[in-house]
Amino acid sequence: MHILVSNDDGYLAEGLNSLVEHLSQIARITVVAPQNDRSGASNSLTLDRPLLPETANNGFIAINGTPTDCVHIAITALLKDDPPDIVVSGINRGPNMGDDILYSGTVAAATEGRFLGLPAIAVSLGSFEGKNFSTAAKVIVKIIQKLQIDPLAADTILNINVPDIEYDKLESFKITRLGKRHKAEPAVEAIDPRNRKVYWLGPVGDEADAGPGTDFFALSQNQVSITPIKIDLTNHDLLNSLEQWLKTL
Repeated sequence: MHILVSNDDGYLAEGLNSLVEHLSQIARITVVAPQNDRSGASNSLTLDRPLLPETANNGFIAINGTPTDCVHIAITALLKDDPPDIVVSGINRGPNMGDDILYSGTVAAATEGRFLGLPAIAVSLGSFEGKNFSTAAKVIVKIIQKLQIDPLAADTILNINVPDIEYDKLESFKITRLGKRHKAEPAVEAIDPRNRKVYWLGPVGDEADAGPGTDFFALSQNQVSITPIKIDLTNHDLLNSLEQWLKTL
């Protein structure tokens, strides 16, 4: 198996290195990742300048762009004669659950892999302390090994969040749905050294829908959360009622 690995924390991130170390034991790995930390980049593409892939001392390919840029260039250009079988993005420092996935560069890298026809996995560690990246890496090894025996459809994206605990303390693997957060806290106003008014984005909202069955709940129970996500954002339940609404225009 040939695995394309990317992330949004940058090509030197501890989580990326732990993931590659473990996956290299079962597959051939190509790493194409951002040159710098691009957390929160979501699905953005760089369209106003050329992008430069450079092979770093560790053998990884670093690109001066977003996670989506990295996966797009890897699949459509760098690996066009040696395509990967799957895209794995991570291991992110900190969780990507509920509404977080709309902003996540980690999930965006996996999404781009899906856009380009490959199954994809996004994996995040459940805390920002980053004590147990190896736990998340071992989880992904087990899931990849399962996929080799029993593959999922090519349009599959799995968003996986792993508790930041030792591997043998994990309770179980749990299939979950996305939870929801309350709205984000207000932006924080400040004055910069040139006496200009600036703003820091406020912290994300607290958990709102975090009960049994959600990714939030699974992590709180020391369970690995595995959430299947899809690209279609259409609200199918509203199609018929909107047809009626449109008639009154």
